[in-house]
Amino acid sequence: MRIDILTILPDLLQGPFSDSILKRAQEKGLAEIHIHNIRDYSTNKHKQVDDYQYGGGAGMVMSIEPIAALIEHLQSERKYDEIIYMTPDGEILEQALSNRLSLVDNIMILCGHYKGVDERIREHYITREVSIGSYVLSGGELAAAVLTDSIIRLLPGVLNDETSALTDSFQDNLLSPPVYTRPPEYNGWKVPEVLLSGDFGKIEKWREEQALERTKQRRPDLLNGE
Repeated sequence: MRIDILTILPDLLQGPFSDSILKRAQEKGLAEIHIHNIRDYSTNKHKQVDDYQYGGGAGMVMSIEPIAALIEHLQSERKYDEIIYMTPDGEILEQALSNRLSLVDNIMILCGHYKGVDERIREHYITREVSIGSYVLSGGELAAAVLTDSIIRLLPGVLNDETSALTDSFQDNLLSPPVYTRPPEYNGWKVPEVLLSGDFGKIEKWREEQALERTKQRRPDLLNGE
């Protein structure tokens, strides 16, 4: 899988992709992450990528020319399954979307700034708009990192235990059950006896019950199909 991220702050994205699971995924050749500076495609001598909005109003708007030039340059090199714009008014990122995106080959992600991008970019280039929640960030970079992480960790071979991603919260519309590790007792707080029993049938039943109960308490909307 290849993910190309378009941004005016490329340094902001170096950290999330240079450590831990995402770093290993790239080292294994399972994923490629390429960060592109939109300013490199500006024809303005000051590399300006924003301008005042037509009709007046507070805030600047990202200009169409450098973004379009970068998108078209990348499209000339390969076909993209999705060109995604990170925006607060996009569809909310949920596990099902990450699952679908993990099955494609090439994704482009555009990070917005200021009051957003010229609407013509959204109308003529963007295939999907995604939000990581009902709030506003200073830019789309952190949101793009979240989306990228949620996709790449699902690729076969990325996680050491390939069943791990399949048992995450939300994969079956349930939250994950509680988990424990050694020691079996600390400060008088004990691990549930069933987990120490060695009876995997009982353990699996306990986990299913706990997952259902936790979902009822914390995210009943998942059970109601909302």
